[in-house]
Amino acid sequence: MNDLAVVNCREVVTLAGPARARVGGEMREIGAIADGAIRVRDGRIASIGRRAEIVRGLSLDTEVIDAQGGVVLPGFVDAHTHAVFAGTRADEFERRALGATYEEIAADGGGIRATVRCTREASEKDLLDAARRRAAWFLAGGTTTIEVKSGYGLDAGSELKILRVIRALNGERRLRAVATFLGAHEVPDEYREDPDGYVEEVADEMLPQVAEEQLAEYCDVFCEPKVFGAEQARKVLLAARSCGLGLRVHADQFSADTGSLVAAELRAATADHLERTTAAGIAALARAGVQPVLLPASVYALRGARYADARAMIEAGLAVVVATDFNPGSSPTASMPMVLSLACTQMGMTPAEAITAATINAAYSLGRGREMGSLEAGKAADFAIHDCADYRDLAYFFGRDTARAVYRAGECVYLRDTDRSANRPLY
Repeated sequence: MNDLAVVNCREVVTLAGPARARVGGEMREIGAIADGAIRVRDGRIASIGRRAEIVRGLSLDTEVIDAQGGVVLPGFVDAHTHAVFAGTRADEFERRALGATYEEIAADGGGIRATVRCTREASEKDLLDAARRRAAWFLAGGTTTIEVKSGYGLDAGSELKILRVIRALNGERRLRAVATFLGAHEVPDEYREDPDGYVEEVADEMLPQVAEEQLAEYCDVFCEPKVFGAEQARKVLLAARSCGLGLRVHADQFSADTGSLVAAELRAATADHLERTTAAGIAALARAGVQPVLLPASVYALRGARYADARAMIEAGLAVVVATDFNPGSSPTASMPMVLSLACTQMGMTPAEAITAATINAAYSLGRGREMGSLEAGKAADFAIHDCADYRDLAYFFGRDTARAVYRAGECVYLRDTDRSANRPLY
């Protein structure tokens, strides 16, 4: 039986509360316990409270982990990533530094299509090896669950290949991975003159194969007038729903109130990006109960000036989520602590709101809020011990990944090389 306790914690941030995503003022109620401790049995939280209470119940067989005065949080749930791809786009990064825009680079054959060409050529083994390497990056920031989208294949064989890699990554039982099919990420080169034909292929051919092999839980579409317009997005999403998949939408990244209104109409689980969303789009999402997933790192990396209006969304009663948007072009970061900092400095969220958005709200956006996202008895023991003395430090001291040790289902899956003493027994 897996039996361990984590003690000597400056704070344990539990996120305990109602069994749903948090809204409004609830997003600041993070349930921090000073001098807290956690007891874990068989991969689940058995009890949580002050150190003196937990230590009294320990047995001789309990493994006791010294948090060394750090802060313990639920593992971050990164609800929007593109973590399986081949190659990099460092050349485009350099071009943007010299003033080229994302749209100009895409028009020259770069952007998503450049990564598609590399990913199509890569073997499944090569993609899995790269994904394993990136998994360590997520873990180093304290992330234990990621949503991973396909979308760098744009043909049936390559899309299925990416989804099989996501399944294999999840099966290795380090980083949890939730798969989303994003065949409608971009129009591939071979369909540049026939985008509607490509939409038909995604809806009528790819989606049934994805569903038959049970390779994804969700379907996403990049809903923008210059990529997939509202009618095209609606066709893909309705086909996905008929195949039993949940819906997510890349919405309003470059234009106002197109994707957000489609997401609201279809009551998608999430609408992601929303940098251009107006009050009308926010109101529609609120009425439909769609969770916004905000991605400030992509605005930062693209040298943008317009971030999603997180404060207006919180005030409208939306259960806001923040995520990395990790991808090779517009957001090459797997660091949730960096995203917390951007959420606070660029979107006006408090540290508590940002943490809520990256844990319990993100978990509910993936249909996993009853299993993870907070530290409560009965939930999976997914947590991280962070090298800081106050939960606010994660956003305040930006540019560093803070996790000393990360646990998935009570098993240590990441231990920082310079802090291996964090795992030493106390007794």
